[in-house]
Amino acid sequence: MFVIARNSSFTYKGQAVDVKRVGRELGVRYVLEGSVRKAGGRVRITAQLIDALTGTHLWADRFDGSLEDIFELQDQVASNVVGAIEPKLIVAETERAIRKPTDNLGAYDLYLRALAQFQKLTQPGRDAAIALLTQALAIDPSYAPAAAAIGWCQLFHAFTGSPVSASEIAESVRLATQVVEIGKDQPDALWMAAYTLSIFTGAHATAAGMIDHALTLNPNSANAWCARGWVAAMQGRADPAIEALQRAIRLSPLDPLRWLFVGGISFAHLVAKRFEEAIDWADRYVREQPRLGSGYRIKAVACAHLGRVQQARECARRILELQPAFTISEWQRTYAAFMCSPETLAMCVDGLRKAGLPEQ
Repeated sequence: MFVIARNSSFTYKGQAVDVKRVGRELGVRYVLEGSVRKAGGRVRITAQLIDALTGTHLWADRFDGSLEDIFELQDQVASNVVGAIEPKLIVAETERAIRKPTDNLGAYDLYLRALAQFQKLTQPGRDAAIALLTQALAIDPSYAPAAAAIGWCQLFHAFTGSPVSASEIAESVRLATQVVEIGKDQPDALWMAAYTLSIFTGAHATAAGMIDHALTLNPNSANAWCARGWVAAMQGRADPAIEALQRAIRLSPLDPLRWLFVGGISFAHLVAKRFEEAIDWADRYVREQPRLGSGYRIKAVACAHLGRVQQARECARRILELQPAFTISEWQRTYAAFMCSPETLAMCVDGLRKAGLPEQ
């Protein structure tokens, strides 16, 4: 997305203007506006994001601070605004793409429609998303977000406990590797591809480098910070992982993928063998995303290692309700062997066995 330079947008400063007119004159779809008020040594900054086509408010917030720390407050406002409006824009753009006629869809519209299908976290949703992404790549083979999102879809299919074939993994990895070349300036493509390479191949160092580059491009991307946290946890670096994931939550507290932020913190505590904390965050994880078995897996392992066998077995029952075909061996084969260090993997396998989950 392009952003109008401030020299152009500041021509409206201090005027009572119609946001729809601003949108037409500047050729933009969304307008961010706000105000600054001062009282003594205090300052209050308000901001709101508006759909310039409809005049609808998409987001609003306010920030209070001291004039003594005005530069720190300025940085806080910039960070919070970018972190908050990014997911709001994606939701708004997705809804716009869904409303468009099917005979007038470009690669970006197809990509957005695919995200809507993916968020269903079902096999039909995954299949529909991948079909849309494949269409997007047929229109523009160099469209890095679509290439990266195919692996993202396969990855979460595995997260649900559904089988992902070796050929599907290989194609996801091929596309994610391609993103390293074609998506150098696209942070969303980089962090999505990083997840794929990390979890499907164990290339954590390569993934970490891609995420660092994504954060250089967009230091306020909550999803990139989330990716950094998950990759750090997979490397066995629990405390840096939790720090990154908590930053993701601060940047985007109402993010549609917030459950992934929370789940990452739960997993990081499990890696550190802080089982009580892992259970606490796993409970939050399943409250936010009850359709996935991964939160119950973390809790089952933690409960088993604390000797809470009955709780562990209850988690196992919920896992099998959600994923009737789940087996420990298939879970290991699909992604767990790369997702965990050998020590963490052994701990998880032992916990899942104690919880009563089937081996084969």
